[in-house]
Amino acid sequence: MKKISLSLAVVAIAGFVSLANAALADGGAKFLGNITTGGQIRSDFAQYWNQITPENGCKWGSIHSLSNGNSGTSKFAWDNFDKCESAYKWAKEKPGERHFKFHALVWGSQYPNFLCKKKNPGITVELTKKYITEWFDAVAAKFPDLEYIDVVNEAIWAGNNYHSGYGKPAAGAEGHSTDDTECGGSYIIEALGGDRVVNGKHQYDFITTAFKMARERWPKAVLIYNDYNTLSWQINEGIELIQTIVKNGAPVDAYGQQAHDCKGMSKSDFESKMTRIHNETGLPLLVSEYDIGEADDTKQKNDYANQIPFMWETPWVAGITIWGYINGSTWVANTGLIEKDGRKRASMNWLEEYFANNLSKGKNDVTFTPVEPEPQTPFKGKVREIPGKIEAEDFDVPGKGVNEDGTTNASYSDDSENHGDSDYRKDDASAVDLYAKATGVIVGYNQTGDWLEYTVNIAEAGDYTMTASVATESENASFKLSIDGKSIAEIPVSGTSWDDYKDVSADVTLPAGKHVLRMDVTAEYFDVDYFNFVSKKENAIRTNVRMATPELADYDVFDMNGVRLGRMSAYSVDEAVSMLKNSKSIKIQGIYMLRSVKNGSVKTVRITR
Repeated sequence: MKKISLSLAVVAIAGFVSLANAALADGGAKFLGNITTGGQIRSDFAQYWNQITPENGCKWGSIHSLSNGNSGTSKFAWDNFDKCESAYKWAKEKPGERHFKFHALVWGSQYPNFLCKKKNPGITVELTKKYITEWFDAVAAKFPDLEYIDVVNEAIWAGNNYHSGYGKPAAGAEGHSTDDTECGGSYIIEALGGDRVVNGKHQYDFITTAFKMARERWPKAVLIYNDYNTLSWQINEGIELIQTIVKNGAPVDAYGQQAHDCKGMSKSDFESKMTRIHNETGLPLLVSEYDIGEADDTKQKNDYANQIPFMWETPWVAGITIWGYINGSTWVANTGLIEKDGRKRASMNWLEEYFANNLSKGKNDVTFTPVEPEPQTPFKGKVREIPGKIEAEDFDVPGKGVNEDGTTNASYSDDSENHGDSDYRKDDASAVDLYAKATGVIVGYNQTGDWLEYTVNIAEAGDYTMTASVATESENASFKLSIDGKSIAEIPVSGTSWDDYKDVSADVTLPAGKHVLRMDVTAEYFDVDYFNFVSKKENAIRTNVRMATPELADYDVFDMNGVRLGRMSAYSVDEAVSMLKNSKSIKIQGIYMLRSVKNGSVKTVRITR
């Protein structure tokens, strides 16, 4: 396995490194970078910076066009006015010393005009998907060994719009928008799988899809989600976005803090917010577009002095990119560090002095180690047999890593907060809500979008009856069952009590052999105890036998804590219920459960005394 580290190393040439033109952070623990100036790489760039991001040159709209208007063959201009390819080559001149970041694959601004609904009325979701795929493939063919990639840029939902113009123009960072007001929006979100809203929370499916597409093409690159206002107004929304896409399987490696919102922010406030974001997302951070728009040299310098040392000396900050350094040539006024006449502002003098005296204080323990894919495995190593009963809590053990096609080896999806009271799967699936209830342990708090997978072995192809034991207080909950991704049944669930487990059934047709059975929660909320599959052929034989000769069956009795109280025999479940209600052994009124030893079905019985 090849290990890629975000910490930097100085490459000695002919036994020494020249310090005359060394960048400020050369030999340090992480990079200190900047962007192109007016579309060019200035001659003094390498004197200060060891990482480069083309400000606009690698954006989709700067490169991708069509050969004959709004339809036809795609064409790509790699070394346009802002030098995307030139910046890439500049970094490649000194591998290990210089670094290049591709900015950006998917963004709701500065995308090609042919994607605009208003400018190209013929654009469709299908065409947009085709062009997105062509774009990803073209970038991968041109730059197969990218080190850092802003995969998705500015997609936080901020209450009434996304952070950039995926659908309509957005306000933009610090009120500076680059969205085309004449575009009319695009189908980018729809083409990448949409954006479901569950319980008022955006699921950002399109972001997850984009990251999976990127990982498929760049298995070793550092994949970054990048956004603004994440240290101020949308700190909560940004954290939630990262948590959501990680839960949904997005292979995101780092969270890019544009940090345009740090003007006047105190040292303690900056440090506490950065720390909170890191702790709650679990990801390393990249300071990706740092600037301070301040005409007062002293005030700008004070912000740099309050914030840069934490970035440099904190081990989970993987790198720093400042967004422009020539005053008057940056996207926002007064963010530059050097005047056009060459005079250095106080911030630039401070930067040079700080790195000259504190280079060794830099810390970086961030490593990106591509995880070798490991498939999910049956719980306790035992494939679940069909026909037979499958306990809901015995879903597969999750695997690891991401496969070449971008799919993960997860065996379940649930929010990170565990609402359950059982430790049954605490070591391998602590996020799943398991409760000590019903016949032992159940899967509860099932929310729309949650899912569980089970490796099964189906003894014989044919028709089966699936019966699930469920409880709910909802009138319109539901779940879907599928085999290897192909839907086999949609099952509605309704009820009036979380303590009253009832059977819901569906007839299904199953193939023989080893497969993956999946339950998707299509409408919340319900609890599920087990799934039982009975061959319709076998069931028909048993029914005929019962019609000819009644069979005595065994039933286990449980209290509400799942404690087995004993076993009784009866010719039917109704007879068993009657026997239990009249039993003198049950002295305390309450809810009890009868479970058939033969088929696992459960009947809830209320006893009053």
